[in-house]
Amino acid sequence: MNKDILWTADELIEATGGAVTQPFEARGLSIDTRTLQAGDLFIALVGEGRDGHAFAADALKQGAAGAMVHDDVARSGPLLRVDDTLAGLTRLGGYARYRFGGKLAAVTGSVGKTTTKEMLRTALSAFGRTHAAVASYNNHWGVPLTLARTPRDAEFCVAEIGMNHAGEIAPLSRLARPHVAIVTAVAAAHIGYLGSIEAIADEKASIVQGLEPNGIAILPADSPQLPRLRAAASGAIVMTFGADASADVRLVHDEQDADGSLIHVDIFGHTASLRLNAPGRHMVMNVLAALAGVAALGLDPSRAVAALEDFVPLAGRGSRRQIGVGSGSVLLLDESYNGNGASMRAALEVLRLQPVKRRIAVLGDMLELGEAGVAEHAGLADAVAASVDCLFTCGPLMRNLFDAVPEAIRGFHAANAAALAPIVAKALRGGDAVLVKGSLGSGMKRVIDAIRAADNSTHTIAGAG
Repeated sequence: MNKDILWTADELIEATGGAVTQPFEARGLSIDTRTLQAGDLFIALVGEGRDGHAFAADALKQGAAGAMVHDDVARSGPLLRVDDTLAGLTRLGGYARYRFGGKLAAVTGSVGKTTTKEMLRTALSAFGRTHAAVASYNNHWGVPLTLARTPRDAEFCVAEIGMNHAGEIAPLSRLARPHVAIVTAVAAAHIGYLGSIEAIADEKASIVQGLEPNGIAILPADSPQLPRLRAAASGAIVMTFGADASADVRLVHDEQDADGSLIHVDIFGHTASLRLNAPGRHMVMNVLAALAGVAALGLDPSRAVAALEDFVPLAGRGSRRQIGVGSGSVLLLDESYNGNGASMRAALEVLRLQPVKRRIAVLGDMLELGEAGVAEHAGLADAVAASVDCLFTCGPLMRNLFDAVPEAIRGFHAANAAALAPIVAKALRGGDAVLVKGSLGSGMKRVIDAIRAADNSTHTIAGAG
């Protein structure tokens, strides 16, 4: 069979239990007509305020090979009719995992999971064709979509598994059936839904429930929750990573500067060094987790070390750009995709390292913290004061931080990112470094877009944050 054909009609029928109106072959899968490629199977998912069936006809006109639907649509091409498109996608993911003959690593954690997933993609690509989740596709539709997109000739797959509420990780892990399961960290993200750091640890540890026989759980040695995580993984082989002397993949020493880190690591008694083009101790920990994943798969870590020299962070997760402002430039640290206490402190430390005239932080609300929200925001005051010359904030929760920092560094507080964006863009001047960060729901990409719109020479540089 042509390896470029991802799904035949017979496979689609067998996997989903559906029926096709006419045979077709799909070269890819799409859930969004804005990114659809010719030859994709368009899956008409139904979400909050958005029904993919309304876009099925457009998808077919754009060159989709067919459309998976469960409601009536204006028929203008091949259809795969199923009882429910989300259930159909989940079945596709399970079928794809069944036919996949390679090794699968799954990553979860309160912080660092997307970056660790991308580091694993980079590292494993040195050994063979590697497929990994797009962006942060880590939920009830993102995980099966990742699995269902796995190429026939892939040797490795990296899945990212996230959660908002208790009970979400284990079923996704059982669908993915990883050979290696990584927990990057346990922090207060989503504490508003889970209630305690112990409950968060239990939820993260549930990723081991999907491990293949003789699977390996990789856990953070420096976490106070390690005993709890280890107890939950009692049925698996356990490996650890971190700075603690007991770690199997251990940080020996790191040297931080504004552009990255020089890392010396011990991997089961073998030492190695690499230059990572992304500053911050949190990035170092992500590297250790990725190297532990490589070692757990029985691969040569030295090849992975060499590959990781080329790693560059994703937009919204530590990418760096020089933005032209008049005759000067501003260094933009884009952390706009997410925000919690641990990642905020890590990003602020990266800002502190920058050798610039003025360090600016633009921070939006950290969400899903429940009753801890006020204290979590105000509690960032010391970290901000140590790293920031001028603070801009938006959102009702960030007001608590704005009021808690010294008056001398208060720039402006706005109700939301849309109101704050033009104020920040206007305030920047050559020689600044500006960090933009907040939970996805706080809309900090609006600030990024406003800054970039004022640019006359944007280009991306090796990562940070």
